[in-house]
Amino acid sequence: MASPRLETYCCPNRDAATQLVVNFQPQVFCGVCIGSASISLLLTILQLLPKKGQSPRKMPKASSSSTILLLISICDILGGLGIIFRSSVWLGFPGFIANISVVNGTDVWPSTFCVGSAMWIQLLYSAGFWWLFCYAVDSYLVVRRSAGLSTIVLYHMMTWGLAVMLCVEGIALLYYPSLSSCENGLEHAIPHYITTYAPLLLVLVVNPILFRRTVSAVASLLKGRQGIYTENERRLGTEIQMRFFKIMLVFVICWSSNIINETLLFYLEMQPDINEMPLKNIRSAALITWIIMGVLNPMQGFLFTLAFYGWTGWRVDLKWRKREIPWESMSSSTAGENAYPAPVNYQSSIHDSKKISTTDSQQTDEAISMLSEGNTSSDERLTRSSPIYQGW
Repeated sequence: MASPRLETYCCPNRDAATQLVVNFQPQVFCGVCIGSASISLLLTILQLLPKKGQSPRKMPKASSSSTILLLISICDILGGLGIIFRSSVWLGFPGFIANISVVNGTDVWPSTFCVGSAMWIQLLYSAGFWWLFCYAVDSYLVVRRSAGLSTIVLYHMMTWGLAVMLCVEGIALLYYPSLSSCENGLEHAIPHYITTYAPLLLVLVVNPILFRRTVSAVASLLKGRQGIYTENERRLGTEIQMRFFKIMLVFVICWSSNIINETLLFYLEMQPDINEMPLKNIRSAALITWIIMGVLNPMQGFLFTLAFYGWTGWRVDLKWRKREIPWESMSSSTAGENAYPAPVNYQSSIHDSKKISTTDSQQTDEAISMLSEGNTSSDERLTRSSPIYQGW
């Protein structure tokens, strides 16, 4: 799992609260992390693979939102691989990890592995947080018709730039001037914890606001598309709202235990002796949430795919097949229909005016289909309710 306590564990003079949780049943904890991360990794990949009997998702155009959802899953997959690798080394080579506790030791590889694996996991999950924030921003901008594929470059710059900057800054402040002197005071640890939890808290606070504003904007778009708010529009708006709710629910479930655990450990750090009897319940709660973190943090990848796409099934289709590009089929059919010039009549001007009047509706359909991508029923209802389908 991802916790700044794993970076502080790399310090030989670690604090008593970190020593308490990291040394609590390390074999059981590593086994839980490996099991949870492995299950999540396999199920996430299964969710993303194409399935037999499913038609490819047809989008009016490639969307930045679909790209962001894929990048979030990739960050979770790579973060889960880091958890599996780190926990496997800890479980398989306990003597190698024990050398981290040696002050002024000559073997630098244990500390290097400790710092490197912790940074890898923190960086990937932090990038996932930033991508999730970008998804909320992009959803709102898509509805406002202010986003497109060109904005994905800006999202890449912001996400990876901020993730790398905060990770490097937090680690540098924690280990300054060397590993042997880190954790000597809160001035080393607090900036590290702030840079770790800043993107997490940003998603918890800002994403619900952006999702709520996006849902309101979607309702306005659906009402203005045909002048009425039919049952199809109401259901589509509800499904988009439920999708945002599922995303935030998964995020809260997977990471609320981290916030609770960190609060308890900081409280224990403020005590002169964390082994006192009055603090027994707090110690127990900290250890319980520590194990829960090992289960829920790696499961985020699989749970997010359920929130994004729903359960896609077990039947994987590994055969490569050429997918027809929508505009190619449209152009070929148009060429066939226009092989001979059509007679001119007065109805052509009427059709032209109707095409102009449906331009805004088509743009609305594109924006909403980007938000409801992955939901087949929503796409079908959107198609039936669109002016093109109705023959406007």
